[in-house]
Amino acid sequence: MRPIPGLLAFGLSTVLAAAGCAPATSPTPGAATAPPSASVPSATPSPTSTPEPTVTPEPTESLTETFPRDSFSNSTTVDNVYYPLIPGTRLTFEGQINGDEGERIPHSVVITVTDMTKVIDGVENLIGYELDFTAGELVEAELAFWAQDDEGTVWHMGEYPEEYEEGEIVGTPAWMAGVKEDKAGIYMKAEPRLGSLSYSQGWGPDVGWADRARIFETGSATCVPAGCYDDVLVTAEFNRDEPDAYQLKYYAPGIGNVRVGWAGALEKDQEVLELVEVTKLGSEDLTKLRATILEMEKRAYELSKDVYAGTAPIEPPG
Repeated sequence: MRPIPGLLAFGLSTVLAAAGCAPATSPTPGAATAPPSASVPSATPSPTSTPEPTVTPEPTESLTETFPRDSFSNSTTVDNVYYPLIPGTRLTFEGQINGDEGERIPHSVVITVTDMTKVIDGVENLIGYELDFTAGELVEAELAFWAQDDEGTVWHMGEYPEEYEEGEIVGTPAWMAGVKEDKAGIYMKAEPRLGSLSYSQGWGPDVGWADRARIFETGSATCVPAGCYDDVLVTAEFNRDEPDAYQLKYYAPGIGNVRVGWAGALEKDQEVLELVEVTKLGSEDLTKLRATILEMEKRAYELSKDVYAGTAPIEPPG
């Protein structure tokens, strides 16, 4: 995907209203024009006999991010205000997604922050476990890996997904930082600012993982079944290979992601999700979850020998 020029000159509510869609406070955000790509202004100097001043070039977007490997002294304590990851927390989302014929199909996602860790590319990561259901059927389970640097930026270090059809695994498109050409990306900046350049959320060229994000709006407000939130940060995620398709994610302080919407005209994967419940797992549920994670990793070493098998084993809490 690539951005469309002209959006950041307007607020999110203005753009959505212009597109005939509801603002962020509406229960279902609609399509909007997407944010612009970065450009480097050029200038043609006029003839002069005096020396031209030195001009500092404008910053440009990088395909991948520079990873501060030596700045992770407490990497599994993820307390970023817009993306806190507290072990034992489970977030349940419900919504809809487009079907093959354009029909809207029930869609839900359950994300659990585990109390287990894994070293990836020399950095200890916290592990997330995500279940994705379409029309009530489990279509994907995923292990996701996160680490926070000393400045408070949360890094996305890799994913191991299992894709299912009728209960059978049909794909495991994993990418892991430090394996092959895969690189870590930024998931949430320590100080997100409107108007800043877009950033890579990770780089896994063998499986087509090249997602990017841009700050779309700050200071927004939204209500979902789990509650109403102010000072909401909205990001626009995109892939340059899919023009005019953007996923909007709404992050509430102290909670994290509370809503998913979309922007752009492309109808592919117009996903809408709302946070409906936040729960804290008890010790019995955490014990069961650890067993599930270890079984999944056992399969990962067998099914992803060229990627996942190049990483260290998951470590139990403590």
